[in-house]
Amino acid sequence: MSTEDNVIETDGLVKSFKGFSAVSEVSLKVRRHHIHALIGPNGAGKSTMFNLITKFLQPTSGTIRYNGIDITKAKPAKVARMGMVRSFQISSVFPHLTVRQNVRVALQRKLGMSFHFWRSERVLDGLNDRVGDLLADVDLESYQDTMAAELPYGRKRVLELAMTLALEPEVMLLDEPMAGMGTEDVRRTAELIRRAAQGRTVLMVEHNINVVADLSDWITVLQRGRVLAEGEYDAISKDREVIEAYMGGHHDT
Repeated sequence: MSTEDNVIETDGLVKSFKGFSAVSEVSLKVRRHHIHALIGPNGAGKSTMFNLITKFLQPTSGTIRYNGIDITKAKPAKVARMGMVRSFQISSVFPHLTVRQNVRVALQRKLGMSFHFWRSERVLDGLNDRVGDLLADVDLESYQDTMAAELPYGRKRVLELAMTLALEPEVMLLDEPMAGMGTEDVRRTAELIRRAAQGRTVLMVEHNINVVADLSDWITVLQRGRVLAEGEYDAISKDREVIEAYMGGHHDT
């Protein structure tokens, strides 16, 4: 596989906090147009890796490349403008705006109009067709006039996905997208992510192993800040070290 096939690459990434290595010599390759899952037990370093890749943390050592460009010392806003957007980190919706207005704000940000709330309704109405398309893509059309604060939890997370898609990212980093969801919301959101991933690259942290098995093209397992194993789900699910570290020792023979 050539370097051009990888959209994100880390080489020997280390992040230490007062002598404790949360991430230790992690070399990660995220292949273009793949759904790549980052899994592992609590404290494995998954969130630290996300913060390093999206530049909310600076590494102690090592390098990070995005489309072959060294972004190790870049600022978070720069990598976002380059097309790498993190979602599902914390609730990013505006609770006192409607679903439609939330998506429109995200579109304004993409167009460099984020703070132009004084623009005429006629100008802003030009975004409405795209808003409608995005709401249709995530099955939120029936909620378009609902205040975000009034949305059921699962639909609020889906609204975040719509707002992320409004930014037209090349790479989406999804931080535990299924956390706190019931079975039906998990099923619906997994299907939305599958659709959203078409023509994009997705790197996600997810604890729901059924979702990981269903969605992922490639899986990296972290333990104590190091890569324990990598591969497709069928291979990972049979790896005894992974079973002991992550799956609680349960193994179907």
